[in-house]
Amino acid sequence: MSSGIKVFAPASVANLACGYDVLGLALEKPGDEIILRKSETKGLKITSITGADRPLPKDIDKNTAGVAAISLLENIGMQDIGIEMEIHKKMPSGSGLGSSAASAAAAVWGINNLLHLGMTKRELLPFAVLGEQSADGAFHADNVAPSLMGGIIFIRDNVTLDLFKLPYIQGLYLAMVHPALTILTKDARSIIAPDVTLQQHIQQSGNLAAFILATYTSDINLLYRCLNDVIIEPQRASLIPHFYEVKDAAKQKGAIGCSISGAGPSIFALCDNSLIAEEAAKAMADVFIKNKIEATYFTSKINHEGAIVL
Repeated sequence: MSSGIKVFAPASVANLACGYDVLGLALEKPGDEIILRKSETKGLKITSITGADRPLPKDIDKNTAGVAAISLLENIGMQDIGIEMEIHKKMPSGSGLGSSAASAAAAVWGINNLLHLGMTKRELLPFAVLGEQSADGAFHADNVAPSLMGGIIFIRDNVTLDLFKLPYIQGLYLAMVHPALTILTKDARSIIAPDVTLQQHIQQSGNLAAFILATYTSDINLLYRCLNDVIIEPQRASLIPHFYEVKDAAKQKGAIGCSISGAGPSIFALCDNSLIAEEAAKAMADVFIKNKIEATYFTSKINHEGAIVL
């Protein structure tokens, strides 16, 4: 058996308030690690899973990393090659931090490097998205793309994966709080109304356009005005007790904006320096704690590399 490789893929924040299913960014931490080794035994196998907060299947066709990896291997006609995969989860499932997406991203980047395929991250992306789809039932890249590619990603179209890596504003930090709640993405998606009003569409479109413009112009004031979700957040807020109190706490500490990270229950606040991020993160967690809900918090810069070989 060969020595193999270890790959890290970071957590991510999807939607970013005004970009449901079309905006996402990568965090520096936490993230998932996958170890891959060539094996003399035919086929892809998941040999172990550690760190998971709930039972995860080792069946290749039911595991996010497994689906991503085998989809890639089948595409290149190497599905019979012997590979053993260890999955080391470093963040909870159902946290709103892109746990399943990180595993999928790490898997395809690991296969690419183990077999010296020479594929780009953009070429690998469709296979990682298939892995993520197996977890939440939807083909969308707002977690997978930033976890794999790094940075802030705007997705014009999820079907064709027509996406762009946006410029980033120097000095931005994220304050993150994770309450001891679990919200599965499938469940969070199921409560969203299929229709929006014309006024909601106009307002959300304006906010999304302004967000993209703010990244190109480094306009913090514009970012402050556009980090507002008038469609999804009002529908999902009830899934997170004391959400609006948490949001107010972050804004009072000087956060640029605050909203639900992905499907939740994690909540992010975008801040223009590390001190504000630290104070906002603690204030957000304190709201949950005073209401008898355990919560952890941390701060992070934006990760611009995405998945890497360690």
